[in-house]
Amino acid sequence: MKQLIETIVKPLVDFPEDVQVDVKEEEQRITYLLTVNKTDMGKVIGKQGRVAKAIRTVVYAAGTSQQKKIFLEIGE
Repeated sequence: MKQLIETIVKPLVDFPEDVQVDVKEEEQRITYLLTVNKTDMGKVIGKQGRVAKAIRTVVYAAGTSQQKKIFLEIGE
């Protein structure tokens, strides 16, 4: 899943080397924390959050086979 997020996000940003995905796994959920360069935040979020919503939709769909709930957080 981490690889999927990186594959989606890296072509969107100007600084792909700054893209980092951290995983925090708990009992009932898995949280992926996506960190990008400050100048790329707008590109990852998109107008009215449309790009971020599309990324989350793909990640959630890919994670339906797992028994845990999946969350994607985007930060600087």
